[in-house]
Amino acid sequence: MAPSGYSTVRSTSMMSQSVKGRIKALKESSRVLGVSTNEERIDLLKRIAAGLRRDWPVIQAANERDVSEAKEHKIGDALIKRLVFDEQKLNEVILGLEQVAALTDPVGKVLQRRLLDDGLVLEQISVPIGVIGMIFESRPDALVQIVGLCIKSGNAIILKGGSEANRTNLALVESIRWSSRGSAIGDEYVTLLESRSDVKEMLEMDEDIDLLIPRGSNAFVTYVMENTSIPVLGHSDGICHLYIDKQADLKKALPIIIDAKTQYPAACNAIETLLLHASLADEFLPTVGKALKEANVTIRGDERTQASIECIPLKEGDYLNEYLALELNIRVVDSLKEAIEHIETYGSHHTDAIVSEDSEAIRRFFIEVDSADVFANCSTRFADGFRFGFGAEVGISTTKIHARGPVGLDGLMSSKYLLSGSGQIVATYSGRHAKKYLHEDLSIDVPSLVQGGSV
Repeated sequence: MAPSGYSTVRSTSMMSQSVKGRIKALKESSRVLGVSTNEERIDLLKRIAAGLRRDWPVIQAANERDVSEAKEHKIGDALIKRLVFDEQKLNEVILGLEQVAALTDPVGKVLQRRLLDDGLVLEQISVPIGVIGMIFESRPDALVQIVGLCIKSGNAIILKGGSEANRTNLALVESIRWSSRGSAIGDEYVTLLESRSDVKEMLEMDEDIDLLIPRGSNAFVTYVMENTSIPVLGHSDGICHLYIDKQADLKKALPIIIDAKTQYPAACNAIETLLLHASLADEFLPTVGKALKEANVTIRGDERTQASIECIPLKEGDYLNEYLALELNIRVVDSLKEAIEHIETYGSHHTDAIVSEDSEAIRRFFIEVDSADVFANCSTRFADGFRFGFGAEVGISTTKIHARGPVGLDGLMSSKYLLSGSGQIVATYSGRHAKKYLHEDLSIDVPSLVQGGSV
């Protein structure tokens, strides 16, 4: 265990500086992290993993107080589920840190290598973005995932969690910083903001923060985008769909439907609308309705669904709801085209899936559905950085610029170009007797110039 009273010591230290002072200090520290070795970052991740287990009693007590207070304030069940940080979540985040540590070093990776002319080599290499501001909802486990990915990718991190998780987040950050103190990188690469006024200040610091990643409601993401000049990696609602095609294997379809809705309904990749081909309405829909009701799912159905099973009639706006709970819309459609049009009209471009044995239908679905994640014959719940093998994720981006889908290490990297010559000047390649460039692509499976690679 960390020394008794460490929680108070760390929180007092963290809050002794102004928000702007802390972020500027973190900007300086980001340079240390950005040039650290992979071995130093792996060592830091291992220290943090061990520290979280060491400090579990403090973290657990803080989370229990947060959950108790949230229940007193009658916060919705979906948020309560996200807020809980139990021993299972602890084990999951520790495993995530270990997996992130084992991933290939993303810093200094050669992305392109080209011979412009004899003795003139161009390289594009991956580099950390720098300072990332992360504003997220009531999931304390997300905090650890974010810190792990930022350390591995060489980025300093500003964290702002939901007020309902303040005690848990503070305990986690204190543990992380305490564990970091003996490392080569130190503990100044991470800071936690706690109030809305802190966020307002952060949004104004475009010279010190390189990227903002807000995770929350559409309205909140829009607010961030409209109130800052810092680049924003956005994540809209998780209005996800599952379409059961006329040529679906129904033995596959039923467990996929149940998993996609009930395995963790509070997740953004759980389905909110089930689309079912009309040819399956009489045969399969009653089976689906029975299984969903046995799983305590409230069903809202269109007219054709109502004709087959007992359900609540769909009303205007239901297709745009992100329930994050055991509630599901069902619509019967006449074709794959109608299903795709529905997804385009009501979806949030997050994750959508088809169940079908028709390879042409799957091909069309893959091509025509414009979402970050498009799946066939599996649950939408696979849309996750951990399950994709990224170790973890900082969120699922529904934008198309920079990164899309589960954002792991690659989404936290930028790049720069290195050009190494032997005295060349542009005049040689200009004018009437200009020398021609070679522009030959070279192997990237060699040490980069910054790693001592040769021209």
